[in-house]
Amino acid sequence: MSQRSYRTAIVGTGAIANAHAGAVQAAAERASLAAVVDVDAGRARAFADKWGVPRVFASLAEMLLEEEVDVVHVCTPPQQHASLAKQCLAEHVTVLLEKPPALSLAEMDDIVAAERRSSARVATVFQHRFGPGAIRLRRMAGKAELGRPLLATCATQWFRDEAYFAAPWRGSWENEGGGPTMGHGIHQFDLLLSVLGPWREVTAVASRSARPTQTEDISMALVTFDNGAVASVVNSVVSPREVSALRFDFEHATVELEHLYGYTDADWRITAAPGHDDIAERWTAEKSEVPSGHDEQLRAVLDALDAGQPPPVTLDDTRLTMEFIAALYASAFTGERIQRGQIGPDSPFYQRMDGTGAPWAEVSIA
Repeated sequence: MSQRSYRTAIVGTGAIANAHAGAVQAAAERASLAAVVDVDAGRARAFADKWGVPRVFASLAEMLLEEEVDVVHVCTPPQQHASLAKQCLAEHVTVLLEKPPALSLAEMDDIVAAERRSSARVATVFQHRFGPGAIRLRRMAGKAELGRPLLATCATQWFRDEAYFAAPWRGSWENEGGGPTMGHGIHQFDLLLSVLGPWREVTAVASRSARPTQTEDISMALVTFDNGAVASVVNSVVSPREVSALRFDFEHATVELEHLYGYTDADWRITAAPGHDDIAERWTAEKSEVPSGHDEQLRAVLDALDAGQPPPVTLDDTRLTMEFIAALYASAFTGERIQRGQIGPDSPFYQRMDGTGAPWAEVSIA
């Protein structure tokens, strides 16, 4: 496979943009940053100076008109993600789209339709899929080396104080699309879904318990999967002892991951069932020091582009995760069990994640 050098641009220069710039820099033999876009000219220039980016633009449209780029990294606040992705696709430019990729299933399907009309592709940033431990787990699970998946737990218990929500786009359905389910726990349960495969049904609760937001600050879900596995999913921004944790109980081994914002092999633990000690031996035989993160996902995206294949994570993959979020909210706000495929264009939860409205919508937090 021949490698080429890809010209890239970053739209939005908030904190997460630095992870993207660092990933491009780490792949310097394969990619370069040609331009940066931000409505705040001073912030854009400071970011460009920091990362050695030659050109700065105030709008994506202007950049696409003047620069020939292969990949655009969309790092803006969430409410702009769908429209910016569609602009890039209209110009046949591939997009690396930060989470959440859209604010609703309706927006998600608009992006899918735009991709079908384009020669370019969209990859969603779910960087936790790309650590060596996650790749190894999916491979071993896919080959049935661990036996059948039976039970899993997934917890994103983080802490965000009231000052965090001072940014005007945070904590609102219109601007962020949801609370910790949409913007925080999405990384962990996306990794869960990437291992266990298609989910079948969701039963959930959500509450706004402490933060002055429109959205929830806690959600919990019970999930069943097509393969018969069951899982619990917890998402929180009110937990002083922060943790991101996943546990998978297979027939022949328990596989656990505990970290916060990224992991290495040191954060995984394997406990083999009696008579299956070889599983732990096979796992540790591939031990790696490579961390999960944007660097590894960008390398995987570039590999796919070199091979002429859709870059991971595809829109089909992403839609399964977004549909799970919509189902969680629908279950939490209606009290019903929600099955995959149930939320269609006629559902209020297709158009907005809060659907029929959060039960606390008219109640303020003292």
